[in-house]
Amino acid sequence: MSKKLWGGRFQKGTDKVVEDFHSSISFDQRLYKQDIRGSMAHARMLGQQGIIAETDARAIIAGLEGILIDIEAGRIEFDVAAEDIHMNIEKILTERIGDIGKKLHTARSRNDQVALDIRLYLRDEIAETHALLADLIATLLDTAEANLDTIMPGYTHLQKAQPITLAHHLLAYVQMFDRDRDRLADCARRLNRSPLGSGALAGTTFPLDRLAVAKELGFDGITENSLDGVSDRDFAIEFCAAASLTMMHLSRFCEEIILWSSQEFAFIELDDAYSTGSSMMPQKKNPDVAELIRGKTGRVYGDLMALLTVMKSLPLAYNKDMQEDKESLFDAVDTVKGCLTVFTPMIATMRVRRETMKNGARGGFTNATDVADYLAKKGVSFREAHEIVGKMVLLCVQKGVALDDLAFDDFRACSDAFGEDIYEAIQVERCVADRKVPGGPAPEAVKEAIAQARRRLKEQ
Repeated sequence: MSKKLWGGRFQKGTDKVVEDFHSSISFDQRLYKQDIRGSMAHARMLGQQGIIAETDARAIIAGLEGILIDIEAGRIEFDVAAEDIHMNIEKILTERIGDIGKKLHTARSRNDQVALDIRLYLRDEIAETHALLADLIATLLDTAEANLDTIMPGYTHLQKAQPITLAHHLLAYVQMFDRDRDRLADCARRLNRSPLGSGALAGTTFPLDRLAVAKELGFDGITENSLDGVSDRDFAIEFCAAASLTMMHLSRFCEEIILWSSQEFAFIELDDAYSTGSSMMPQKKNPDVAELIRGKTGRVYGDLMALLTVMKSLPLAYNKDMQEDKESLFDAVDTVKGCLTVFTPMIATMRVRRETMKNGARGGFTNATDVADYLAKKGVSFREAHEIVGKMVLLCVQKGVALDDLAFDDFRACSDAFGEDIYEAIQVERCVADRKVPGGPAPEAVKEAIAQARRRLKEQ
């Protein structure tokens, strides 16, 4: 006869190979806190509803509290034969308090139990990830504030385009990470419904107080359909999608950090604590942290694809395929948190080479648009001005000089709309300072953007 908690119908034990293949305790043991917390709330409700005796409920809760203490003290070794964290804890509980422990699973299935545990777990992890993103945003705002006047080239197609400031560049990522926080908050709001009471798929005949359990566990309410409560993992998929977007933003930023720290750019130098060397080449200082984050982005994308693929063809309700939800979810959680934890101090400690950045903005005709704008302000149509300046750039390329270096006669030969004030108008500092529109790179616009971002961070 099987000794499994579900073994009444079976006349023979599980094959050892199947037992190892079937078991999830090696990875779902991280849910022990959530499982015990959910079980305590369930036991308390069973006692309050008269489904089991109040004394039995108290004995179960006390037993679970002791198990939690012992798990955290490292005094418990989980059993592969008990399959998962849920059955391990119930088995240990019964061993400790006797047959009373067998009453815990009244009016509950592992299906709604695991759905509850994952929601509790993910809610906690989202809160931590949200806080890590807040730390990153605060660091970016501090760095931006220190670099309001640090002029650098802005790029399109990785070709120099127009002069901006480092502060303005960093605020672009502030906006991206702020939206990432919003997505996580939306995910947390949608998952914050308790599925406990859904049973295996069709609820239960016992008079459960689902709302009381949901309230005790901090949920906003309950899942409204028992089939849906146990059989969907869209909240886990949504988290992985949000995490993938966060990783994409981190990866883009890391690519720029890698470029900027190269000798070809030399815009920044990473702190020694966030760089590595070469075992062969003594001169090397490699941006390995940024490269690893860029690489780990693919892991989180893979986690998202794995979850989508697991769920894509499953009929209602629960299927064992869904055991495959946890490793991908756990990996996505660990990866995004790990990357944020190391990325933020890497940014906080990097050294900005302001003069190199400014010199970079002076090359590549980044002020060409400002020459065209100058002509347009003098009454020349922008399309005509665009053509004039294009020819001027070609002339500069042929002469090997910048627009600023052209003689005034060269300007006048291209258009009699040019005045001697053209030289002041196309200085990179002026090009940046004149872009005062909200969302632009002028220091006064960026100051306001930083203030708005700080207010938003405080409100959230």
